[in-house]
Amino acid sequence: MQARQLLAASLGLLAFLALAGYALDRAFLDTAESNLYQRLKSYALAYTGKGEFARNGEFIPPYDAVDPRFDMPGSGLYAEVVLDGSHWDSASAVGPELPPGAMLRAGEERFDRKLPVTELDGSIGEVYRYGYGVIHETGVEGEGIPYTIYILENTTQLRRQVAVFREALWRYLGGAGLILLLLQGLILRWSLRPLKRVVDELKRVQRGLLSRMSGRHPRELEPLTESINAFIESERENLERQRNTMADLAHSLKTPLAVLRARSAEHVPADELREEVDLQVRRMSDLVSYQLGRAARSGHMLFAAPVEIEPYADQIVRSLEKIYAAKGVLCEFELDPGIAFHGEPGDLQEVLGNLLENAFKWAKSRVLLTVKAGEAAANRRPGLLLAVDDDGPGIPEDKIERVLQRGVRGDERVQGHGIGLATVQDVVRSYRGTLDVLRSEELGGARFEVRLPPGL
Repeated sequence: MQARQLLAASLGLLAFLALAGYALDRAFLDTAESNLYQRLKSYALAYTGKGEFARNGEFIPPYDAVDPRFDMPGSGLYAEVVLDGSHWDSASAVGPELPPGAMLRAGEERFDRKLPVTELDGSIGEVYRYGYGVIHETGVEGEGIPYTIYILENTTQLRRQVAVFREALWRYLGGAGLILLLLQGLILRWSLRPLKRVVDELKRVQRGLLSRMSGRHPRELEPLTESINAFIESERENLERQRNTMADLAHSLKTPLAVLRARSAEHVPADELREEVDLQVRRMSDLVSYQLGRAARSGHMLFAAPVEIEPYADQIVRSLEKIYAAKGVLCEFELDPGIAFHGEPGDLQEVLGNLLENAFKWAKSRVLLTVKAGEAAANRRPGLLLAVDDDGPGIPEDKIERVLQRGVRGDERVQGHGIGLATVQDVVRSYRGTLDVLRSEELGGARFEVRLPPGL
């Protein structure tokens, strides 16, 4: 990137310097020609003011030459007076073959560029020529001598001036270009240094030397580093989710397997046992599909269809009542009418199944499932409050954080995997909700309270 930017900047700078040099060269040439024009005109006016005419109409030049070069043959500066039927040339015009000049009207000016001329040594050169038409007053009314004075100067002096200027111009522009290129390279290196630091940090993240991109970057690069960090965190979450999938799947299958084991130990009719096996097998199949789909998801659906809570809760409670039939635990429902869960049915089963199973495991005789509308917000559907209470021993406050950790059981003497509540917490977090563990005011045991925000 730095090489491409430096190449593009160099080409742009060279193009700018070339255009600037050309513009300055043309400006100098125009200025030089304008100065030459003014100089030739001043020579012509000097001859007009100082020259005289004899009685026979011949032109008498000034006694003192306007410029000493007019008296030097082949000097490159020539004067010519064109009369009607004759003409006069300065001494410098002896030898060179000057281009013929025509008579001009009085007051008419003419400036010709680079007319061909044969120099004193026979070489072909070029001259600039200024012509001015004049009428010499003889003092007699209605009479005058019309003539045209031409001043010519070869291009040698102007070419030398232009050559000296061009040499100095390109030398200075070249030096300035080299300095600017060096300065531009340093500026590009300095300006791209933050991007180089991002690349270096990314390489260190790839090598495992850093866990994420740091926040010490310019504002323009913050979206890039934040996106990289989000991608890194997403990949880590996906990896963690894949690692937990098997454990979650095993935990989810525990209840149906326990039902099958309990029913097989009982002496029940074959038709009833077959129906129970078919029901639990379908449930295990749904759980496997759900866990695999959940492992592939990276979050909940924002526009999921509403799911009725009571049918799922009733199915789970009936299965748990069979498992814990010896304890005689009863579950009561307090469900507000019209309240639904907006999300995946498998997520609802995961939350209800783990919370109710945990409540049945610790309850003495009563479990309470409460579902109410949660917080409300304008132009959004209300949130959801889902709570499970039991009349068991409850959970001490100093152990709440521990029991929510994956693989930790509230009581090591009680059979379990220690991942049910952690799975609930993962699901609730994916819906931007919260899971709180409290003391049940109504039943006296533990209360697990799930709150989902509005609009989800």
